[in-house]
Amino acid sequence: MSEPPGATVSVTEAPPPVDAPSQTLAAQRVLPLRRPGRWIATAVVLVLAAQFVHGLATNPFYQWDRFGYWFLRPTVLDGLLITLEVTAYSAVLGLLGGILLALARLSKSPVLRAVSWTYVWALRSIPLIVVLLFLYNFSALYKTLSVGVPFGPAFFSFDESRLATDMVIAVIGLSLNEAAYAAEVVRGGILSVDQGQHEAAAALGLPKGYQFRRIVFPQALRSITPNYVNQLIGLVKSTSLVFYVSLLDLFGTVQSMGATYPGDIVPLLLVATVWYLILTSAVSVVQFYVERHYARGATRSLPPTPLQKLRSGVTDLRARIRREAAV
Repeated sequence: MSEPPGATVSVTEAPPPVDAPSQTLAAQRVLPLRRPGRWIATAVVLVLAAQFVHGLATNPFYQWDRFGYWFLRPTVLDGLLITLEVTAYSAVLGLLGGILLALARLSKSPVLRAVSWTYVWALRSIPLIVVLLFLYNFSALYKTLSVGVPFGPAFFSFDESRLATDMVIAVIGLSLNEAAYAAEVVRGGILSVDQGQHEAAAALGLPKGYQFRRIVFPQALRSITPNYVNQLIGLVKSTSLVFYVSLLDLFGTVQSMGATYPGDIVPLLLVATVWYLILTSAVSVVQFYVERHYARGATRSLPPTPLQKLRSGVTDLRARIRREAAV
């Protein structure tokens, strides 16, 4: 049948055929692999953690009211200040001593290498408490110290017992011990610098001292600084041993107060524990940002900070919730 002139003809195109297998796959949902072992382990850890926290909160033996009383007492804070002073002095002197020992170990002089190796070997072998007690009784071996010509006359002498106060003994003992470990950290950092850097500096005719200060050591700091900051965590805890040379640091103050107030021994130990946790956590934060700073140029992207990790986790969680709601 023909249409009259001027009539409009409506043509409806048939939809293209749908591939049944493709439609079925599109409708399917990809499910993650089930890991029951991980969920069981997570549940066990959470239960144990909850029991531990519950025990801390409800056990009257911890005496949290006494903990709050002692935590910010002036006596405890004075001991904390001494701990910080000893740590700061020992860290600086130990690092300086470690640099000198590392340079001596890398020297071409066999005498310097032997002396440096012997020092590192001896101080890493002797317990720190033995070093401190030996220095504390040093005046029994040498009552006076003299400065003058070797094997000759002395220009002036002084009484060792007056010079070696409790603070001086603690700082010297920790510094001597710290220098032995810092020497290996510094030596490892210097050896980590590519040999081509040494050769390029030598080819330019630069003096040895200038090569070390401006080329080798700045690159070695990328390895030295994070490792030595990590070493500071051990130094903070090692300061608790200065109590045995009659210096009342944080641990010494807690011990002294515990002897005076026997009923508060546990809360006093908790006070020391919490303060040491705060100090080591602060050093750990510094370590993270120091490592992140020196990672520039060595990695394509810097490691995220804890705040960045938190934001990323929240963003991922929101996106996951939206996907679940859309399905």
